[in-house]
Amino acid sequence: MKNIKIYAEVLEEEALKQFEDVMSKDYVLKGALMADAHKGYALPIGGVVATKDVIVPAFVGYDIGCGMCAVKLDITKDNIDLNDLFHKIFDVVPVGRSMHNEKQEVMDPTSELIEEGLNKKGYYQIGTLGSGNHFLEIGEGRDGKLWIVVHSGSRNLGHFVAEYYMKEAKKLSFDETSLIEEYAKRKSNVKKYNPDAYKRGLNKFLNDEKDKLAAKVKDDEYFPLDVDSDLGKAYINDMNYCLDYALLNRKRMIESVKKLMGDPKELMFINRNHNHADFKNGLWIHRKGATHAEKGMMGVIPGNMRDGSFIVEGLGNEDSLCSSSHGAGRVLGRKAAQRELNMNDFSKTMKDAGVIGLIDEDHIDEAPDAYKNIFDVIKIQEDEGLIKVIDYVKPLLNIKG
Repeated sequence: MKNIKIYAEVLEEEALKQFEDVMSKDYVLKGALMADAHKGYALPIGGVVATKDVIVPAFVGYDIGCGMCAVKLDITKDNIDLNDLFHKIFDVVPVGRSMHNEKQEVMDPTSELIEEGLNKKGYYQIGTLGSGNHFLEIGEGRDGKLWIVVHSGSRNLGHFVAEYYMKEAKKLSFDETSLIEEYAKRKSNVKKYNPDAYKRGLNKFLNDEKDKLAAKVKDDEYFPLDVDSDLGKAYINDMNYCLDYALLNRKRMIESVKKLMGDPKELMFINRNHNHADFKNGLWIHRKGATHAEKGMMGVIPGNMRDGSFIVEGLGNEDSLCSSSHGAGRVLGRKAAQRELNMNDFSKTMKDAGVIGLIDEDHIDEAPDAYKNIFDVIKIQEDEGLIKVIDYVKPLLNIKG
Protein backbone atom coordinates (compact mmCIF):
# COMPACT_ATOMS: atom_id res chain seq x y z
CA MET A 1 0.00 0.00 0.00
CA LYS A 2 1.50 3.30 -1.08
CA ASN A 3 1.72 6.23 1.31
CA ILE A 4 -0.94 8.70 0.10
CA LYS A 5 -2.39 11.76 1.84
CA ILE A 6 -5.07 14.11 0.51
CA TYR A 7 -5.59 17.44 2.29
CA ALA A 8 -7.95 19.05 -0.21
CA GLU A 9 -11.55 19.29 1.02
CA VAL A 10 -12.71 20.74 -2.31
CA LEU A 11 -11.43 18.59 -5.19
CA GLU A 12 -12.79 17.81 -8.66
CA GLU A 13 -13.12 14.19 -9.74
CA GLU A 14 -10.80 14.88 -12.67
CA ALA A 15 -8.02 15.98 -10.32
CA LEU A 16 -8.46 12.90 -8.15
CA LYS A 17 -8.38 10.64 -11.23
CA GLN A 18 -5.20 12.38 -12.40
CA PHE A 19 -3.58 11.78 -9.03
CA GLU A 20 -4.66 8.14 -8.90
CA ASP A 21 -3.21 7.53 -12.36
CA VAL A 22 0.12 9.02 -11.27
CA MET A 23 0.18 7.00 -8.05
CA SER A 24 -0.40 3.78 -10.00
CA LYS A 25 3.05 4.00 -11.60
CA ASP A 26 5.66 1.63 -10.19
CA TYR A 27 8.27 4.37 -9.93
CA VAL A 28 5.99 6.60 -7.79
CA LEU A 29 6.29 5.57 -4.13
CA LYS A 30 4.56 8.30 -2.10
CA GLY A 31 2.19 11.15 -2.84
CA ALA A 32 0.16 13.97 -1.34
CA LEU A 33 -2.41 16.48 -2.59
CA MET A 34 -2.30 19.87 -0.92
CA ALA A 35 -5.35 21.77 0.32
CA ASP A 36 -5.38 23.97 -2.80
CA ALA A 37 -5.20 21.06 -5.27
CA HIS A 38 -7.08 21.19 -8.56
CA LYS A 39 -6.79 19.67 -12.03
CA GLY A 40 -3.68 20.49 -14.00
CA TYR A 41 -1.85 18.54 -16.68
CA ALA A 42 -0.03 15.26 -15.94
CA LEU A 43 0.02 15.87 -12.17
CA PRO A 44 -2.66 17.99 -10.44
CA ILE A 45 -1.67 21.47 -9.32
CA GLY A 46 -0.94 21.04 -5.63
CA GLY A 47 0.49 17.57 -6.21
CA VAL A 48 3.60 16.21 -4.49
CA VAL A 49 5.06 12.82 -5.44
CA ALA A 50 8.21 10.91 -4.52
CA THR A 51 9.95 8.75 -7.12
CA LYS A 52 12.84 6.30 -6.93
CA ASP A 53 15.75 6.49 -9.43
CA VAL A 54 13.78 8.58 -11.96
CA ILE A 55 12.81 12.20 -12.41
CA VAL A 56 9.70 13.23 -14.37
CA PRO A 57 9.86 16.63 -16.14
CA ALA A 58 6.06 16.79 -16.48
CA PHE A 59 5.70 16.53 -12.69
CA VAL A 60 7.72 19.74 -12.35
CA GLY A 61 5.87 21.43 -15.20
CA TYR A 62 6.62 24.14 -17.71
CA ASP A 63 7.23 27.10 -15.40
CA ILE A 64 10.25 25.61 -13.64
CA GLY A 65 11.01 27.47 -10.42
CA CYS A 66 7.80 29.48 -10.41
CA GLY A 67 7.40 30.68 -6.85
CA MET A 68 7.16 33.42 -4.28
CA CYS A 69 9.47 36.03 -2.84
CA ALA A 70 8.42 38.28 0.03
CA VAL A 71 10.48 41.12 1.47
CA LYS A 72 9.57 42.89 4.69
CA LEU A 73 10.59 46.55 4.67
CA ASP A 74 11.32 48.98 7.48
CA ILE A 75 8.67 51.40 6.23
CA THR A 76 4.90 51.98 6.59
CA LYS A 77 2.23 53.07 4.14
CA ASP A 78 2.27 56.58 5.62
CA ASN A 79 5.59 57.14 3.84
CA ILE A 80 4.37 56.03 0.41
CA ASP A 81 2.05 57.52 -2.22
CA LEU A 82 0.47 54.23 -3.27
CA ASN A 83 -1.36 55.58 -6.31
CA ASP A 84 1.82 57.16 -7.64
CA LEU A 85 3.80 53.98 -6.90
CA PHE A 86 1.21 51.83 -8.69
CA HIS A 87 1.72 53.72 -11.96
CA LYS A 88 5.49 53.95 -11.66
CA ILE A 89 5.91 50.19 -11.19
CA PHE A 90 4.72 49.63 -14.75
CA ASP A 91 7.59 51.83 -15.94
CA VAL A 92 10.27 49.63 -14.36
CA VAL A 93 8.73 46.13 -14.41
CA PRO A 94 7.59 44.78 -17.80
CA VAL A 95 4.33 42.82 -17.39
CA GLY A 96 2.31 40.45 -19.55
CA ARG A 97 4.08 39.76 -22.86
CA SER A 98 6.36 42.79 -22.46
CA MET A 99 10.08 42.34 -21.92
CA HIS A 100 13.25 44.40 -21.89
CA ASN A 101 14.50 45.82 -25.18
CA GLU A 102 18.13 45.06 -24.38
CA LYS A 103 19.94 42.02 -23.02
CA GLN A 104 20.02 41.81 -19.23
CA GLU A 105 22.79 40.31 -17.13
CA VAL A 106 22.16 36.73 -15.96
CA MET A 107 24.21 33.80 -14.68
CA ASP A 108 26.52 32.15 -17.23
CA PRO A 109 24.71 29.35 -19.10
CA THR A 110 25.58 25.85 -17.94
CA SER A 111 24.57 23.99 -21.12
CA GLU A 112 23.99 24.56 -24.82
CA LEU A 113 20.24 24.21 -24.29
CA ILE A 114 20.24 26.93 -21.63
CA GLU A 115 22.29 29.18 -23.90
CA GLU A 116 19.80 28.63 -26.71
CA GLY A 117 16.90 29.47 -24.38
CA LEU A 118 18.61 32.60 -23.11
CA ASN A 119 19.20 33.81 -26.66
CA LYS A 120 15.56 33.23 -27.57
CA LYS A 121 13.99 35.35 -24.79
CA GLY A 122 15.77 34.58 -21.55
CA TYR A 123 18.21 37.49 -21.68
CA TYR A 124 15.30 39.90 -22.21
CA GLN A 125 12.78 38.46 -19.74
CA ILE A 126 14.81 38.53 -16.54
CA GLY A 127 13.12 40.98 -14.18
CA THR A 128 9.70 40.68 -15.84
CA LEU A 129 6.40 39.58 -14.34
CA GLY A 130 4.49 37.67 -17.00
CA SER A 131 0.72 37.20 -16.92
CA GLY A 132 -1.94 34.82 -15.60
CA ASN A 133 -1.77 34.42 -11.84
CA HIS A 134 1.67 36.03 -11.60
CA PHE A 135 1.57 39.21 -9.55
CA LEU A 136 3.53 41.88 -7.71
CA GLU A 137 1.96 43.29 -4.57
CA ILE A 138 2.63 45.86 -1.90
CA GLY A 139 0.98 44.81 1.33
CA GLU A 140 0.85 45.62 5.02
CA GLY A 141 1.81 43.15 7.75
CA ARG A 142 0.13 42.92 11.12
CA ASP A 143 2.68 45.32 12.63
CA GLY A 144 2.10 47.92 9.90
CA LYS A 145 5.37 47.29 8.07
CA LEU A 146 5.17 47.04 4.29
CA TRP A 147 5.97 43.93 2.29
CA ILE A 148 6.80 43.45 -1.39
CA VAL A 149 5.36 40.11 -2.51
CA VAL A 150 6.16 38.70 -5.96
CA HIS A 151 4.85 35.60 -7.72
CA SER A 152 6.65 34.75 -10.96
CA GLY A 153 8.88 32.11 -12.49
CA SER A 154 11.39 31.26 -15.17
CA ARG A 155 9.31 32.75 -17.98
CA ASN A 156 9.96 31.43 -21.51
CA LEU A 157 13.28 29.82 -20.52
CA GLY A 158 11.59 27.34 -18.18
CA HIS A 159 8.96 26.49 -20.77
CA PHE A 160 11.63 25.98 -23.43
CA VAL A 161 13.65 23.65 -21.21
CA ALA A 162 10.62 21.71 -19.96
CA GLU A 163 9.20 21.19 -23.44
CA TYR A 164 12.53 19.88 -24.74
CA TYR A 165 12.91 17.28 -22.00
CA MET A 166 9.27 16.20 -22.06
CA LYS A 167 9.65 15.42 -25.76
CA GLU A 168 12.98 13.66 -25.29
CA ALA A 169 11.51 11.58 -22.46
CA LYS A 170 8.58 10.62 -24.67
CA LYS A 171 10.94 9.46 -27.41
CA LEU A 172 12.56 7.02 -24.96
CA SER A 173 9.17 5.42 -24.31
CA PHE A 174 8.67 4.28 -27.89
CA ASP A 175 8.78 0.59 -28.73
CA GLU A 176 11.07 0.47 -31.76
CA THR A 177 10.33 -3.18 -32.57
CA SER A 178 7.37 -2.53 -34.87
CA LEU A 179 9.15 0.36 -36.58
CA ILE A 180 12.22 -1.79 -37.25
CA GLU A 181 10.06 -4.59 -38.65
CA GLU A 182 8.24 -2.13 -40.92
CA TYR A 183 11.50 -0.70 -42.26
CA ALA A 184 13.01 -4.16 -42.77
CA LYS A 185 10.08 -5.20 -44.96
CA ARG A 186 10.33 -2.03 -47.05
CA LYS A 187 14.11 -2.24 -47.41
CA SER A 188 14.71 -6.00 -47.56
CA ASN A 189 16.98 -5.80 -50.61
CA VAL A 190 19.06 -2.96 -49.16
CA LYS A 191 19.43 -4.92 -45.92
CA LYS A 192 20.62 -7.98 -47.88
CA TYR A 193 23.01 -6.33 -50.36
CA ASN A 194 24.16 -3.11 -48.63
CA PRO A 195 24.00 -3.53 -44.83
CA ASP A 196 25.90 -0.29 -44.12
CA ALA A 197 23.43 1.80 -46.11
CA TYR A 198 20.58 -0.11 -44.48
CA LYS A 199 21.90 0.72 -41.00
CA ARG A 200 22.24 4.43 -41.83
CA GLY A 201 18.78 4.51 -43.34
CA LEU A 202 17.25 2.69 -40.39
CA ASN A 203 18.75 5.14 -37.89
CA LYS A 204 17.44 8.10 -39.86
CA PHE A 205 14.00 6.48 -40.20
CA LEU A 206 13.78 5.77 -36.46
CA ASN A 207 14.84 9.29 -35.53
CA ASP A 208 12.38 10.85 -37.98
CA GLU A 209 9.51 8.72 -36.66
CA LYS A 210 10.38 9.55 -33.06
CA ASP A 211 10.44 13.25 -33.87
CA LYS A 212 6.99 12.99 -35.46
CA LEU A 213 5.50 11.04 -32.55
CA ALA A 214 7.02 13.36 -29.92
CA ALA A 215 6.20 16.59 -31.76
CA LYS A 216 3.72 17.40 -29.00
CA VAL A 217 3.38 15.92 -25.54
CA LYS A 218 -0.29 15.71 -24.53
CA ASP A 219 -1.53 17.08 -21.21
CA ASP A 220 -2.17 13.59 -19.85
CA GLU A 221 1.23 12.21 -20.84
CA TYR A 222 4.29 11.96 -18.64
CA PHE A 223 7.49 10.00 -19.06
CA PRO A 224 10.29 9.36 -16.55
CA LEU A 225 14.02 9.89 -17.04
CA ASP A 226 16.60 7.67 -15.35
CA VAL A 227 18.53 10.05 -13.10
CA ASP A 228 21.79 8.23 -13.89
CA SER A 229 21.32 8.56 -17.65
CA ASP A 230 22.93 11.36 -19.64
CA LEU A 231 19.50 12.81 -20.38
CA GLY A 232 18.40 12.61 -16.75
CA LYS A 233 21.56 14.31 -15.55
CA ALA A 234 21.17 17.01 -18.21
CA TYR A 235 17.58 17.70 -17.13
CA ILE A 236 18.58 18.03 -13.47
CA ASN A 237 21.35 20.46 -14.46
CA ASP A 238 19.06 22.58 -16.62
CA MET A 239 16.20 22.46 -14.10
CA ASN A 240 18.54 23.80 -11.42
CA TYR A 241 19.63 26.63 -13.71
CA CYS A 242 15.96 27.54 -14.26
CA LEU A 243 15.39 27.54 -10.48
CA ASP A 244 18.22 30.04 -10.08
CA TYR A 245 16.94 32.10 -13.03
CA ALA A 246 13.43 32.27 -11.54
CA LEU A 247 14.81 33.49 -8.20
CA LEU A 248 16.95 36.11 -9.94
CA ASN A 249 13.88 37.18 -11.92
CA ARG A 250 11.93 37.84 -8.73
CA LYS A 251 14.87 39.58 -7.06
CA ARG A 252 15.31 41.96 -10.01
CA MET A 253 11.69 43.04 -9.79
CA ILE A 254 11.97 43.57 -6.04
CA GLU A 255 15.11 45.67 -6.51
CA SER A 256 13.34 47.86 -9.07
CA VAL A 257 10.33 48.46 -6.81
CA LYS A 258 12.48 49.09 -3.74
CA LYS A 259 14.26 51.90 -5.59
CA LEU A 260 10.91 53.53 -6.34
CA MET A 261 10.14 53.37 -2.61
CA GLY A 262 13.39 55.08 -1.63
CA ASP A 263 15.35 51.84 -1.09
CA PRO A 264 14.16 51.16 2.48
CA LYS A 265 15.97 48.69 4.75
CA GLU A 266 15.03 45.00 4.42
CA LEU A 267 13.92 43.30 7.61
CA MET A 268 13.25 39.84 6.15
CA PHE A 269 13.63 38.08 2.79
CA ILE A 270 11.84 34.83 1.92
CA ASN A 271 12.08 32.77 -1.24
CA ARG A 272 10.13 29.56 -1.91
CA ASN A 273 9.47 28.09 -5.33
CA HIS A 274 6.66 25.65 -5.97
CA ASN A 275 7.61 23.90 -9.23
CA HIS A 276 10.70 21.75 -8.70
CA ALA A 277 12.17 18.34 -7.94
CA ASP A 278 14.27 17.97 -4.79
CA PHE A 279 16.44 14.99 -3.78
CA LYS A 280 15.94 13.80 -0.19
CA ASN A 281 16.69 10.50 1.54
CA GLY A 282 17.16 8.63 -1.72
CA LEU A 283 13.94 9.89 -3.33
CA TRP A 284 13.13 12.64 -5.80
CA ILE A 285 10.34 14.81 -4.36
CA HIS A 286 8.43 16.50 -7.18
CA ARG A 287 6.33 19.52 -6.25
CA LYS A 288 4.01 21.01 -8.84
CA GLY A 289 2.13 23.97 -7.42
CA ALA A 290 3.20 22.95 -3.92
CA THR A 291 5.61 24.65 -1.52
CA HIS A 292 8.57 23.14 0.29
CA ALA A 293 7.83 23.23 4.05
CA GLU A 294 10.62 21.56 6.01
CA LYS A 295 10.68 22.21 9.77
CA GLY A 296 11.61 25.85 10.38
CA MET A 297 11.53 26.74 6.68
CA MET A 298 9.88 30.09 5.93
CA GLY A 299 7.29 30.27 3.18
CA VAL A 300 4.74 32.49 1.46
CA ILE A 301 1.21 31.32 0.60
CA PRO A 302 -0.85 33.82 -1.43
CA GLY A 303 -4.63 33.83 -1.65
CA ASN A 304 -5.96 36.20 -4.28
CA MET A 305 -5.67 39.86 -5.22
CA ARG A 306 -8.12 40.87 -2.47
CA ASP A 307 -7.08 38.64 0.42
CA GLY A 308 -3.30 38.86 0.26
CA SER A 309 -0.68 36.43 1.52
CA PHE A 310 0.30 34.45 4.60
CA ILE A 311 3.87 34.31 5.85
CA VAL A 312 4.29 30.81 7.27
CA GLU A 313 6.83 28.51 8.87
CA GLY A 314 7.02 24.88 7.79
CA LEU A 315 6.58 22.15 10.41
CA GLY A 316 8.26 19.34 8.46
CA ASN A 317 5.20 17.09 8.24
CA GLU A 318 6.31 13.82 6.61
CA ASP A 319 2.75 12.87 5.60
CA SER A 320 2.72 15.90 3.28
CA LEU A 321 6.28 15.10 2.14
CA CYS A 322 7.25 18.29 4.01
CA SER A 323 5.06 20.41 1.74
CA SER A 324 2.27 22.97 1.92
CA SER A 325 -0.09 24.61 -0.52
CA HIS A 326 1.26 27.17 -2.97
CA GLY A 327 -1.87 29.31 -2.78
CA ALA A 328 -5.61 29.08 -2.40
CA GLY A 329 -6.24 27.02 -5.53
CA ARG A 330 -8.77 27.70 -8.26
CA VAL A 331 -12.43 26.70 -8.13
CA LEU A 332 -13.09 28.15 -11.58
CA GLY A 333 -10.85 27.71 -14.60
CA ARG A 334 -10.00 30.83 -16.57
CA LYS A 335 -12.66 30.30 -19.25
CA ALA A 336 -15.29 29.41 -16.65
CA ALA A 337 -14.41 32.51 -14.62
CA GLN A 338 -14.78 34.70 -17.70
CA ARG A 339 -18.21 33.18 -18.35
CA GLU A 340 -19.58 33.05 -14.81
CA LEU A 341 -18.16 36.06 -12.96
CA ASN A 342 -19.29 39.65 -13.51
CA MET A 343 -17.52 42.98 -13.32
CA ASN A 344 -19.90 44.54 -10.80
CA ASP A 345 -19.04 41.94 -8.15
CA PHE A 346 -15.34 42.09 -9.02
CA SER A 347 -15.23 45.88 -8.81
CA LYS A 348 -17.22 46.05 -5.58
CA THR A 349 -15.20 43.45 -3.70
CA MET A 350 -11.90 45.12 -4.65
CA LYS A 351 -13.19 48.61 -3.84
CA ASP A 352 -14.52 47.46 -0.47
CA ALA A 353 -11.13 45.90 0.28
CA GLY A 354 -9.36 49.15 -0.65
CA VAL A 355 -6.91 47.47 -3.04
CA ILE A 356 -5.44 49.46 -5.94
CA GLY A 357 -5.20 47.27 -9.03
CA LEU A 358 -6.22 46.53 -12.61
CA ILE A 359 -9.89 45.77 -12.05
CA ASP A 360 -11.20 45.17 -15.56
CA GLU A 361 -12.58 42.55 -17.94
CA ASP A 362 -9.06 41.47 -18.92
CA HIS A 363 -8.38 40.36 -15.35
CA ILE A 364 -11.76 38.96 -14.30
CA ASP A 365 -10.33 35.43 -14.50
CA GLU A 366 -8.15 36.50 -11.53
CA ALA A 367 -11.09 37.81 -9.50
CA PRO A 368 -11.20 36.53 -5.88
CA ASP A 369 -14.30 34.41 -6.58
CA ALA A 370 -12.27 32.29 -9.03
CA TYR A 371 -10.31 30.91 -6.06
CA LYS A 372 -10.93 28.80 -2.99
CA ASN A 373 -11.18 30.60 0.35
CA ILE A 374 -7.55 31.13 1.40
CA PHE A 375 -8.48 31.37 5.08
CA ASP A 376 -10.05 27.90 4.93
CA VAL A 377 -7.04 26.52 3.03
CA ILE A 378 -4.64 27.92 5.64
CA LYS A 379 -6.73 26.57 8.54
CA ILE A 380 -6.70 23.05 7.08
CA GLN A 381 -2.91 23.16 6.99
CA GLU A 382 -2.63 24.55 10.51
CA ASP A 383 -4.96 21.87 11.84
CA GLU A 384 -3.04 19.13 10.01
CA GLY A 385 0.32 20.34 11.32
CA LEU A 386 1.85 21.40 8.01
CA ILE A 387 2.53 25.07 8.79
CA LYS A 388 2.45 27.75 11.44
CA VAL A 389 1.29 31.26 10.44
CA ILE A 390 3.87 33.94 11.23
CA ASP A 391 2.24 36.99 9.62
CA TYR A 392 -0.60 38.02 7.35
CA VAL A 393 0.05 40.55 4.59
CA LYS A 394 -3.03 42.52 3.52
CA PRO A 395 -2.66 43.85 -0.03
CA LEU A 396 -2.65 47.59 -0.70
CA LEU A 397 -1.84 47.51 -4.40
CA ASN A 398 -1.68 44.65 -6.88
CA ILE A 399 0.08 44.47 -10.25
CA LYS A 400 -0.85 41.84 -12.83
CA GLY A 401 0.09 41.39 -16.47
